Amino acid sequence: MTRADDLHATAAARLAAASQRFTAARASLVDALSRAGKPLTIADVLHACPGLPQSSAYRNLAALEQAAVVRRVITDEGSARYELAEDLTAHHHHLVCSICGRVEDVTIPAELERSMDRTLDRLGRRTGFAEVSHRLDLIGTCRDCAEIRLRG
Repeated sequence: MTRADDLHATAAARLAAASQRFTAARASLVDALSRAGKPLTIADVLHACPGLPQSSAYRNLAALEQAAVVRRVITDEGSARYELAEDLTAHHHHLVCSICGRVEDVTIPAELERSMDRTLDRLGRRTGFAEVSHRLDLIGTCRDCAEIRLRG
């Protein structure tokens, strides 16, 4: 079985658990997000899925998000980008440009990740939370926007 087959089987099972179907449009969205390897804007999604109406893209992304197949990443500018749920890919964090909203996936060194997990677990236990996880979005200025500022 290929990774795409595994991904489709998982997406179908999660959608079924949410009383939803794994349609061709949803399979197309899952494939586009898998190929992208980074969070996509709705415009990126529509470009990757030609012929999919915008309203259908939003509706299907919402169903995929509800079924924990897709995760929405909100940028400083308030716009959304979409990516596969982290448990379907790999744990990672985001660098978000505060000017243009560009999002890049990044991983941090394993030692720092373990240290952060231990610290967050202690914090969670101290405040009565169990099974604490984290998402880290680093906000900054991407290279393109920084160059524009320097020239401007």
